[in-house]
Amino acid sequence: MMAKAKSNNKKQCYISVPSQMISSMSSSSLQFLLVSPKKPSKTLKLKIFKNPRFWFPLLFLFGFLGMLMNWSNFEPLVPFAPNPCSISHQEFSVSNGVSSSQVSVGSKVENVEERSEFWKQPDGLGYRPCLDFSNEYGRFSGEIMKDRTKYLMVVVAGGMNQQRNQIVDAVVIARILGAALVVPILQVNVIWGDESEFSDIFDLDHFKSVLADDVRIVSSLPSTHLMSRPVEEKRTPLHVSPQWIRSRYLKRLRKEGVLLLRGLDSRLSKDLPSDLQKLRCKVAFHALKFAPQILELGNKLTERMRKEGPYLALHLRMEKDVWVRTGCLPGLSHEQDEIINNERKLRPELLTSRSNMTYHERKLAGLCPLNAIEATRLLKALGAPKSARIYWAGGIPLGGKEALQPLRREFPHLYNKEDLALTGELEPFAKKASFMAAIDYIVSENSNIFMPSHGGNMGHAIQGHRAYAGHKKTITPNKRQMLSYFLNPSLPETEFNRIIMDLHRDSLGQPELRSSKVGRDVTKYPIPECMCNVSSAHSLS
Repeated sequence: MMAKAKSNNKKQCYISVPSQMISSMSSSSLQFLLVSPKKPSKTLKLKIFKNPRFWFPLLFLFGFLGMLMNWSNFEPLVPFAPNPCSISHQEFSVSNGVSSSQVSVGSKVENVEERSEFWKQPDGLGYRPCLDFSNEYGRFSGEIMKDRTKYLMVVVAGGMNQQRNQIVDAVVIARILGAALVVPILQVNVIWGDESEFSDIFDLDHFKSVLADDVRIVSSLPSTHLMSRPVEEKRTPLHVSPQWIRSRYLKRLRKEGVLLLRGLDSRLSKDLPSDLQKLRCKVAFHALKFAPQILELGNKLTERMRKEGPYLALHLRMEKDVWVRTGCLPGLSHEQDEIINNERKLRPELLTSRSNMTYHERKLAGLCPLNAIEATRLLKALGAPKSARIYWAGGIPLGGKEALQPLRREFPHLYNKEDLALTGELEPFAKKASFMAAIDYIVSENSNIFMPSHGGNMGHAIQGHRAYAGHKKTITPNKRQMLSYFLNPSLPETEFNRIIMDLHRDSLGQPELRSSKVGRDVTKYPIPECMCNVSSAHSLS
């Protein structure tokens, strides 16, 4: 209720009074406050009772006692206005005797519990980064820094995250050969036409400084080697060992002075000696820092997502070329599925692998990206509240933003970099796919929760980065086991949610040993080579 008062300049001011205090007053008392007596009293006794100076303290005392008596029922979440005379007017609808303000307070308490469980981070078991190189590694570093005869040049291809992985391996190969590394050349991407150079995407000075004790990095070949005929290797086999690299290249490199390598994607073995695995982590998590202008904008967008609380980053792979290459279908409309089928018939070479599998077989094998409907159902089953703020990373999906409507209907706070950027902020990066991918990387890596809709270079890189940063929550969709339940329309929603939750209890970013499976990338699973735990009680078996 509101008690009305008048100031000297006739302006009205409204003072909020708790309803418990008002209800403790009698109706006659309230009436007396608001209705002036028509006639003045003739006796002293009546004058005392009619005098407001007598009633105001008395009413205040009764009200205060009533408030104390009802204190257990007082709602502490409803704040008093800091400036009663400037309080904004709010309309409250009443139904069945309960105001909407009371209902919203109750729902807020429930939502806070729901959100706190969803946003809860996994137990990192005390694992922390530890890159302690051996004494032998340190002695060899001295020899490498003195050498001025051997130089490695590399050309890295693909998207930004694919190039990032190849740069990591280029540094390790240079170390294996004891050669100086010329700053990697980024091949122009034929799909996006991005002509960015290394220093456009990454902080070159930082890159050189961090690796100063590991590999000598030079911006270009010295004059003594400019006329050298480089040894060029275009077809390095997959997953080669350090011994293979030395036996294949070292003799020729010593003779010619320059070795040129192309297409390093997955060419170096994932299982290397401990020091070289640590070097991989040092490059990926320390040396490859984004250029200042990219980092600045990425951090700005991060802060805009954080301003109202935690957020989830969702990496969507729903672009046309992704559906074509994976042999999958969007599954949102017949028209879109036909577009992909026709494109695949015209260009069968785009299909990356397992061309003998049907779309349905691929789907059940977990080889297809999640579409918007599937991503929405998964997030709901894992307890994501409707109020969750979601940053979606990736290119424009087939069908445009209409393809995101199933997701937006359930989670209306859905944003991407274009939604968050101010006018003109993205213009310097227009038509530069690597810049845009780097911004997505920063906002995704900084998120409270990250979930990729499909495997890939970015998803793997961010998963490893978040593990190295303390095992921040990362949801890895268990597509192979969960999709059969997605296709079962008779399954009750509560049972579906329970099953999905159970399938993902161990897929939320908890520490996991790289050595538990052969061929795992240390930059995705940095334990045990790059992270350690001095507490044996929390060590992984």
